[in-house]
Amino acid sequence: MIAVALLASYLAGSAPFGLLVARIASGKDVRTVGSGNIGATNVARAAGRTAALVTLLLDALKGFLPALLAEGTLAEPWAAAACGVGAVIGHCFPVWLGFRGGKGVATGLGVALALSPLAAACGAAVWLLLYKLLRIASVGSLAGVAVALLVAAATAPRWSIAGIAAIAAIVLVRHRANLERLLRHEER
Repeated sequence: MIAVALLASYLAGSAPFGLLVARIASGKDVRTVGSGNIGATNVARAAGRTAALVTLLLDALKGFLPALLAEGTLAEPWAAAACGVGAVIGHCFPVWLGFRGGKGVATGLGVALALSPLAAACGAAVWLLLYKLLRIASVGSLAGVAVALLVAAATAPRWSIAGIAAIAAIVLVRHRANLERLLRHEER
């Protein structure tokens, strides 16, 4: 049963909502615009703020639902975290798009919301604050995931911490090009 749940979580995460929303909203293939990834930040470049918001909500939902459903139906205490991580992996490496997806931030937010709502809220608040101040999504994303992990470490059960830590590691790896540009003062 857990193997089926993990596979279903991966497949849910791999739904390319950014690609679909951008195509519906603007007729553009988001993979040919800006960074080329399918996340909400790049959808904003391709199709505008409304499309980006819809993408953000759908991407968060595809992380939230697998974690929440696993928590409610599977007996293992680690299942919700594992299914949430599976959804983030699906978003970052979707089978439907040749394993080239987004960076996992919105899907990770959805998972964190299921595993530790306080950590998710704190991470989202930090992202929003830094994005408003600096207008650099990657800075907000990296700081937000770090804050979510710190808050989870102080307040959440150990399997939730482990899941959020795994997601933080994925987000960090997916942002390595952004980190290089930040160090060179070239990130926008």
